[in-house]
Amino acid sequence: MLPKFSSKAFLAPMAGVSDPALRLQCKKMGAGLVVTEFTSIHSIIAKEKQLKEHMQSITEFIEYSEQERPLSVQLFGSDLDALEKAAKIVEPYFDIIDYNMGCPAPHITQQMAGGALLQQSNLTEQIFKTLVNAVKKPVTLKIRSGVTDASRYLFKDIAEIAEDEGIEMITFHPRTVNQGYSGNADWELIKELKEISNIPIVGNGDITTPEDAKKMIDETNCDYVMVGRGAMGNPFLFEQINDYLKTNSYQEYSFNDRLDSFFDYLHLTSKYKIKFANLKGQAMRFTKGMKGGSKIRSKITFATNIEELEKIMKDAYLIS
Repeated sequence: MLPKFSSKAFLAPMAGVSDPALRLQCKKMGAGLVVTEFTSIHSIIAKEKQLKEHMQSITEFIEYSEQERPLSVQLFGSDLDALEKAAKIVEPYFDIIDYNMGCPAPHITQQMAGGALLQQSNLTEQIFKTLVNAVKKPVTLKIRSGVTDASRYLFKDIAEIAEDEGIEMITFHPRTVNQGYSGNADWELIKELKEISNIPIVGNGDITTPEDAKKMIDETNCDYVMVGRGAMGNPFLFEQINDYLKTNSYQEYSFNDRLDSFFDYLHLTSKYKIKFANLKGQAMRFTKGMKGGSKIRSKITFATNIEELEKIMKDAYLIS
């Protein structure tokens, strides 16, 4: 059974973005569910073997904090034996096992994973069966509409198979794999999926404001919304969405608030092993849209350690 979610707005898994510090920050700002960056089933198995030798658990590899709960771990990969093994390794630590059939990145789709699986209904059925039988925790699914424009209705078959096999919730990003992140997400397809589904549907794609979130819920009747790029460097969005859904109004935040928020994020990162390159990436996102933002970002590019990064971001207060 799915856990109870504190709000209708979820944080999407984003490689190199939704690290444990940002997830915790978004959780504190009102995200009802956060999801780990997607992780290869093969790397989970390999890492667990290494970590066991040092009497450590997989949580050294997929880091998180208890305050993030309910917490979902996202897996990708289609080797059934490895999938079963990996799911059993992560199950004790996470509340939900989420399976990725939406990633459009070529290095993922070429290994018959992510969005490429939308064309493989038999294998997909085996994947869902394997996952649901391997664990007692709820299994959820993230999908795109199809692979090419001609196959943009593949999601209907896949969703039906998923529901039959015991998948408990589907997050739907209504773009094709070939579209990547270009063009517009076709929210009409979310409505169509909701009409044929008996399980909760999470709408995803092009939510950058509280108004977008409400519009998606009103137009598609989806149960929840998942925010990805809109929350990059803007964890306030969750609080704003929650307030807007309840009261039709929300608090605006200034760029100084955004900078404060970056330092909160940076403070949280000290507990985790997050690559410095990723910290720089986050710093750039927190300065998006700021006056003089492009100058700040070019300085961030040359930062070589945390101290330099902190100085650049502190100087940004003078510009903003």
